[in-house]
Amino acid sequence: MDNTGKEKEAMQLMAEADKKVKASGSFLGGMFGGNHKVEDACEIYARAANMFKMAKNWSEAINCLNQAIDIYTDMGRFTIAAKHHITIAEIYESELVDIDKAIAHYEQAADYYKGEESNSSANKCLLKVGYYSAQLEQYQKAIEIYEQVAMSTMDNPLLKYNAKEYFFKASLCHFIVDELNAKLAIEKYEEMFPAFSDSRELKLLKKLLEAHEEQNSEAFTEAVKEFDSVSRLDQWLTTMLLRIKKTIQGDAGDLK
Repeated sequence: MDNTGKEKEAMQLMAEADKKVKASGSFLGGMFGGNHKVEDACEIYARAANMFKMAKNWSEAINCLNQAIDIYTDMGRFTIAAKHHITIAEIYESELVDIDKAIAHYEQAADYYKGEESNSSANKCLLKVGYYSAQLEQYQKAIEIYEQVAMSTMDNPLLKYNAKEYFFKASLCHFIVDELNAKLAIEKYEEMFPAFSDSRELKLLKKLLEAHEEQNSEAFTEAVKEFDSVSRLDQWLTTMLLRIKKTIQGDAGDLK
């Protein structure tokens, strides 16, 4: 089926869902399984959204998902509403490249998951918000998120290994804003989470702070390279480290 066919089918599904919503709102519809009709409508909206996605008609797909979200939240079905918010966030993230809107939908999903006590799902959404907030230079927001997620994972035996990564990311955001802030934050994180003290991430941070204090670009780069040779730095970490390095006077702005 080509895109025109998919779009046509999506439009038909959307019309069918609209019809069910209207029928459920009528007096007779309300008496004879109105709720059931509305649930059916939500499922059809989701199918329509999938067809619109296949046809790369992103705005219609988002429209269908929002219709389903409105109904699910009215019914108190917040977990499924959160899943639809994530789908919308992913469209904004990958297809429409509107990161502010992606952040807003990830935040809404996180709120709904928290309300349903689904903390690990909420944290996954919050980590997306932290990731993009830091990229957009909203460091305070990113710090709060990374600290919050680190604290919620450090007491969990299965997840506590990840806490050091989140404290590391929060430390880097502090470092970009202010060197002294970073020092104080790192001390606080060590007290809160002793396992952070023995981590390679903390050793790197201490070397970077020292290099930064001495305004020594070469020592900074050397410390980063040494860390990267064992644990590959991803794009986000590389970006943050470059932003810190640029605050060293006379720096060329790379990690070579």
